[in-house]
Amino acid sequence: MTTITPQAAPVAAATRSAPSKFRLASLLIVAVYPLITALLYVVMPLTEGWALWQRTLVIAPLMVSAIVFGISPVIQKHFGWFVAPKPR
Repeated sequence: MTTITPQAAPVAAATRSAPSKFRLASLLIVAVYPLITALLYVVMPLTEGWALWQRTLVIAPLMVSAIVFGISPVIQKHFGWFVAPKPR
């Protein structure tokens, strides 16, 4: 009696190579630096006399939200080809 074992379907070749962490980090720095600088210019006068941890408590949620919901999706949409180029 022979047993037939099902074979796994061949995995399709990836259409993109692995994302480059260096390229993604470079684009994020270029996008985040002006945003954090602008936030500091706005928040610093409004929080004069506050402790550093209090200012950070105000700025951190704004920054994280901007990165997660704004900057990262824009980078993936417009620069996905640069971050994870198609293999040759």
